[in-house]
Formats: sequence, C-alpha cells, structure tokens
Amino acid sequence: MTIQGWTLILVFTFLLVALAKPMGLWLFALYEGRRTPLHTVLGPVERGFYRLAGIDPAAEMGWRRYAVHMLLFQLVLLLFTYAVLRLQGALPMNPRGLAGLGADGAMNTAISFTTNTNWQWYSGEVALSNLSQMLGLTIHNFLSAATGIAIAFALFRGFARRETAALGNFWADVTRVTLYLLLPICLVYAVYLIASGVPQTFLSSVDATTLEGAKQAIVLGPVASQEAIKMLGTNGGGFFNANSAHPFENPTALTNLVQMLSIFAIGVGLTWCFGKAVGNPRQGWAILAAMLVLFLAGVGVTYWQEAAGNPVLHQLGVPGGNMEGKEVRFGIAASALFAVVTTAASCGAVNAMHDSFTALGGMIPLFNIQLGEIVVGGVGAGIYGFLLFALLGVFVAGLMVGRTPEYVGKKIESREVKLAVLAIAVLPLCILGFTALSAVLPQGLAGPLNKGPHGFSEILYAYSSATGNNGSAFAGLSAGTPFYNGLLGVAMWIGRFFMIVPVLAIAGSLAGKKYTPETAGSFPTTGALWVGLLVGIILIVGGLTFLPGLALGPVADHLATINGQLF
Repeated sequence: MTIQGWTLILVFTFLLVALAKPMGLWLFALYEGRRTPLHTVLGPVERGFYRLAGIDPAAEMGWRRYAVHMLLFQLVLLLFTYAVLRLQGALPMNPRGLAGLGADGAMNTAISFTTNTNWQWYSGEVALSNLSQMLGLTIHNFLSAATGIAIAFALFRGFARRETAALGNFWADVTRVTLYLLLPICLVYAVYLIASGVPQTFLSSVDATTLEGAKQAIVLGPVASQEAIKMLGTNGGGFFNANSAHPFENPTALTNLVQMLSIFAIGVGLTWCFGKAVGNPRQGWAILAAMLVLFLAGVGVTYWQEAAGNPVLHQLGVPGGNMEGKEVRFGIAASALFAVVTTAASCGAVNAMHDSFTALGGMIPLFNIQLGEIVVGGVGAGIYGFLLFALLGVFVAGLMVGRTPEYVGKKIESREVKLAVLAIAVLPLCILGFTALSAVLPQGLAGPLNKGPHGFSEILYAYSSATGNNGSAFAGLSAGTPFYNGLLGVAMWIGRFFMIVPVLAIAGSLAGKKYTPETAGSFPTTGALWVGLLVGIILIVGGLTFLPGLALGPVADHLATINGQLF
C-alpha cells in the first residue's frame, strides 16, 4: 500500500460526500414535481409525451396500481429488446453483418438489461450491431435506472405522507427523471468522454498496422453515449468485452476517477433527498454515514490484500502486489477502489478482472453484492434496499427498549417487518439455491474454468451478481450456455422485481399511517449509535446468511493459497 493509493481513496470519498447535497437538491425537486431550470426547454417535451400516451401526470396511484404499471412497462421493454436482438441480422446499422442472437442468449440479455443487471455472456464488439447496442441496450440503461429512482421516490412518499394511499404517478416519475436528470447529465458526460478519447461514431472499425507489421481491425462504434449512462445509471454493460479496462471506454486516470464518482453520484444524492423528504436531513446523513463505514472497510480490505500480493509468488522470489488481471494504467489502488465501488452499487462495470484478485480481495466485491449492494447502492435500488435494513434496525431497537418501533414518524408494525424480511430473503434464497443446483449438476459443473474452491467462487459470484442485479463476473465461468443463460435470467428477474413489489407494498402501508412525533422514549435514528446499529445488523444478517458459502469459496481458496496451493 502507498500514500498515493490512500490519497486517491480519501480524495474520492471527499468528492463523493461533496456531491451528496447538490445531487440531492436536484433529485428532491424531481421528487416533488417542482419546476427546474430545464423546464423551459424540456417542459414542452414532457407534456408532449403525456398527451401522446394519454397520461395525466397529476393522477396519483396506490401501490398496487404503481406496481402493475411498472411491471407491464418492464415486460414490454423486455419483449421489444428480445425482438431487436433476435432480428439483428435483418435490421439496419449492422456494418459487420452480425447474425441475430439465439433464443436463450437473446432472452438472457433482454432480461439482463431490463433489470438493470447488464450481465453479458457475450463480447459486445463481436456479437452486437450498432443498432442493438443503441436501441436494444442503451434505452434500457436510461429506463431501468429511471425505474429504480421512481421506486425510491414512491417509498420516500410512503414515509413522508400521512393517511393516504397515493404514492405518486409512475409515468410522471420515470419521465421526469429521464428528461431532467439522466439525459442532461449524460449529454455533458458523453461530450467529456469524447474529448478524453472515447469513440462516438457509426463506423464499424478502422484498419491499423501493428509494430510487428500485422494488420488489425479495431472495432469502433457509438461508445461514449453508452458509456455515460452505463456509469451514471449504475448499469455496467460495456460496449467492449474488456469493459472499463478497455482504453476506448476508460482512456485515462481522470476518466477512471470520474467514472467511479458517477457510479455513486445519484446514490449519495438519494440519501440526502430522503432526509429532505421526511423533513429531517440528518436522517439522510446518518444513512450515508453507515454506507461510508461499510464502503471504506471494504476498500481497506481489498486494497490491503491486493497490495500484499500472492504468497506463492513471494515464495518463488517474485515480490510485489497482485497485478494479475489489472490494467497497468490504473494500478492496484485504482483497481481495488473501482472493484469495491462497482459492487457497492449495482453497476458491474470493471476496470480489472475480479477473477484474478486474491481470494480475500475478490471476496469483498462478492460480499458487497450479496448484501444487496446497499453500500451506497445502485440508482434507487441502493436506498430502498438500505431502508429495508433500517426497518429491521428499528424493530430490533424497539425489542431492546420495549417500545413500538418507530422510524421518521411512522410506527413500524408486523406488516412492514414481514414485507421487509420477505424482500431481504429473496437474495439468499435465489443465490444459494441456484449455486447449490449448479454445483451438483453436470451442466453447472461444466461452467467453471477453475477447480476447487475458486471454481465454486465463480459459480457463487455469477448467481450473486445476477440476483443482486450487478452484472460483473469472476470471468472464469463459461456462462453462455442454455443452462446458465436460463437460470441466470430467472435469477435476474427474481432479484429485481421480487424485491421491488414488497418495497412498494411497504410504501403503501406506511403512507396510510398517521404521523407519530418523536418523544423522549423514541430510539434516536440520526446519531452514531444508530449508524453503528445499522452497520451491525447489515453485517450480522449478511454474515449469518452467506458465511457458509464464502467459507467454501474465497476463504478456503485463501487458506489453500497461503499453504502453497493454487487453483
């Protein structure tokens, strides 16, 4: 570990905290439906969309109607993308003449991008046309991100409103977030990336002559526009197979820093927006503090392990940290930080191969995903996932002090706790169940390229990533088979929508409750004690649930490595 490495981590954290309030103010304006400076230009566009679709943005929805409209919207988008991918060979903007994807691959990819997972079993530059990248995938990068923020807004209204069934209008929330937040930022972001060297062209490739005199076709395409929303919307699907390790996606150390900040920008803003929505900004800062404690602990362990290197190589006289699978442009510190950032959010973009990390260094990104990526988290998904643990936290605190649990003025009763547990239980049931199945069936065992505990980690990571809607991979798993495409597709759908529906049900239940003022006997939910309780509950629930799987995978891998055995 170096001073430069820790300086990068501290500068990143400082900039992140500085972003929270400005981003939160903009999000709060959209949450309340207020007019913004962009309304002068984009207001007519917004109203045009409503007239075209026959939508009244002022007509509010209960949680059931909100959920039904959201699910139907996602289903239509899924079928549209499936058709684009299947018919790719007959559609325009296909300069390399690529054929359409097979049925299982197209369905897996359509589910992947619909659910904000962006898991890629294929190499983008050799499998997808420019039209498929833009129309089939990038459209999801915007709309899946907007959907996540809309769900967060609905839950905020559940906490903030009193004795009502109304949670807002799904179509209005998605439209406003897309028009006034995602599109403007991504326009500026894409121009910055183009200026930094990221391609943005309809050309399919250019021919180059290497230093050895060989001819090489370098694939190009509309990369910058996809890269911007890929990061800001915590999508993660790369235009190129190497993702953000590719110089055309992430050319410099500065773009690397900007990309990491953009992954977290909306997530930290939503914490401040939540505090403002419930009338107490300190509530948002407390949530952000708990997130940062978990985040910095994860970065510390990952950086420490990667800087320590491989003990087997040390015994052979090869000193130094672990540079396997890392871009020399970024080095160990920036690679470790990026890995924790992208898995602490539901992003999945990578600038290094997690499969090549040390056993414990790779365990932290895996554990981040298994916690539901609530450590800052994805756009919308992070904050509503974290609030589920907050409900459990006040329930535990209420049991300890013998009072009815309360949080931000709402009594937390059995219905909310049951729904929170149901939503949280989706992850372990799906992750561990599908991992167990794949670890015993021949079709599953054919996937890992490594044996022993590392091969098990590859399977465990794949289902963690799919169910957690992350999309990154250990890279050592041959997942482009009907078996894995099918099961991973099911895992992605369950991980996204089997959590969202209970969250909306909780929002509906809370919105109908009266406001309960804090008293001297109320458990404080803004101080250090509350932050510590939240962190403890998250680690205990995650540890008890996933420790056996982690022991069979990365922990066993680490113990084997220090005893001289590699897999």
